[in-house]
Amino acid sequence: MLTYNLEEKNKPLYEQLYSCIKEDIINGILESNEQLPSKRSFARHLGVSTITVENAYDQLISEGYMYAIEKKGYYVADISLIHKIKKTKIKRDDIILPSAFLNYRYDLSGNQVNTNTFPFSIWAKLMRETISDESDKLMKKSFCSGVESLREAIALHLASFRGMSVDPNQIIIGAGTEYLYSMLLLILGKDKRYCVENPGYKKILDIYKMNGADCSYVDMDEDGIIVKGLIDNNADVAHISPTHHFPTGITMPVSRRYELLAWANAVSGRYIIEDDYDSEFRLNGKPIPTLYSIDACGKVIYVNTFSKSLAPTIRVSYMVLPVELANLYYERFSFYSCTVSNFEQYTLAKFIKLGYFEKHINRMRLYYIRQRAKVMEALKKSSLNNSCKVIENNSGLHFVLEFDTQLEDEVLKASLIENDIYISAISEYLHDGKKKTGESHRFIINYSNLDTDKLIEVFNLIDSLL
Repeated sequence: MLTYNLEEKNKPLYEQLYSCIKEDIINGILESNEQLPSKRSFARHLGVSTITVENAYDQLISEGYMYAIEKKGYYVADISLIHKIKKTKIKRDDIILPSAFLNYRYDLSGNQVNTNTFPFSIWAKLMRETISDESDKLMKKSFCSGVESLREAIALHLASFRGMSVDPNQIIIGAGTEYLYSMLLLILGKDKRYCVENPGYKKILDIYKMNGADCSYVDMDEDGIIVKGLIDNNADVAHISPTHHFPTGITMPVSRRYELLAWANAVSGRYIIEDDYDSEFRLNGKPIPTLYSIDACGKVIYVNTFSKSLAPTIRVSYMVLPVELANLYYERFSFYSCTVSNFEQYTLAKFIKLGYFEKHINRMRLYYIRQRAKVMEALKKSSLNNSCKVIENNSGLHFVLEFDTQLEDEVLKASLIENDIYISAISEYLHDGKKKTGESHRFIINYSNLDTDKLIEVFNLIDSLL
């Protein structure tokens, strides 16, 4: 008769018995098709209840370690195909993390926000109200394109802030722009040729390629992406950031915008994806009108996110589809579930509709104006001021510094990293790696969360390494 010591205080008896029998089966002590004791005799032998043995047997049967034959008894199942896998200890020192996820003493190109600027008290209040007011809706599956109240709130915001006339049903909500880019590939088709800006945000190109799209890049000039390059590349879809290009900071003039629209209208099936990722933070003057707002032929797909305006961890983004593509989305892809939780959607809808979002943007715009001024003041007081040139732009949360140095960008960056300073060069965002005139020695300064008290020290150190 099998004998086991069931003495673990913090574990139910049936679990202890189940574990002991399972271990003996795996180790071959109990062989395939061997008969096990009846529940009653086994219970008397171990000094436990019949229910304990029954529960242990039932669990082993459900996992396939045992089987029962009516009126005959319980038997060990054949598990000869189970291989013993030796566990290996995971060594963290074998894992090399990407540099973007490492912490540096001074990160001049990071896009984090200052946590002190987030309206936590208001957000918490709205979350409580959402639980109270929308409790019946929170547990229901949302519409494929997102909850109606958030889409309505976004449509009102776009009308008042960006001059865009949008039907809420044209808006598709998603958890991050990466998801929306992947969805656009399904809507537009992977048989099209997609082109992105060079230099440009490399993640966009990577996402398209990872999803099996035919994707290339087109060079830029001082006005933005070159339309002739789109023609030469036989592009069907152009993915651009006309309001504030990353990393150069270029704002596309209206003449180039109409040239792009003419390119899109020239051939059926061409589209422009307008990535308007940080348009809220134009520091001087009115916001630049969107390409979508001057498109009369349904050729522009507008994409934006709340990651920049609120926080990177709030994974709520949206796209506005032309009517034709919106109908295609609902016809073919409505079985997709919205990837943002109802809780976040209803809370954000309240945040926008009650005017808190507009107040937050206005407050943050003043904060960033002051933050930028502090950065410029620190630069003027440092020795680096005589060894660099500021490439100005009135939009977004970064500007470009051009260093007076003979060092290659890679060499200078490596030297700065050795001194615990992280900074990105524009040349890193060249898809072909071929530097052109004016693209060397230019580095990105993102001032959204810089510790301005230490900047003079940092700038002086950079100057000593040039």
